[in-house]
Amino acid sequence: MLCRKDYRTLKNRNLLWAFTFSFLIMFWELKMADGPRIKREKKTVDTMIRLYCHKHHGTRGELCPECSEFHEYAMLRLSKCPFQENKSTCGKCLVHCYKPDMKTKITKVMRYSGPRMLLHHPILALHHVFDGRKKPEPLKK
Repeated sequence: MLCRKDYRTLKNRNLLWAFTFSFLIMFWELKMADGPRIKREKKTVDTMIRLYCHKHHGTRGELCPECSEFHEYAMLRLSKCPFQENKSTCGKCLVHCYKPDMKTKITKVMRYSGPRMLLHHPILALHHVFDGRKKPEPLKK
């Protein structure tokens, strides 16, 4: 049977554990929060995938299941990019985050959508061009 002192100690440990756990979650969310550069890159990739899916799979508004899965994968890769706000475009990056089959898919999507971005979303296309001129930084250890 627990005495009063043991109960208080146990209660304090539980509170401390709960506080530590909530702090870790809050820290993780802050670390995973996207900055303006990543948000813009996500918007650009999203637009490129939608243009590609609309033309090749005949969708309007919604993505087909294949492109939807690819979209989620691309957004996850951008969120976990080690360079974050200092990144160049993925084509010039020193670290290749995509799996080989997904890399061929994103290359195919960007080759189709890139030139058409100038007509559909010229500001995003120009930002992408300017970001591509930035030299990739070496990865810090």
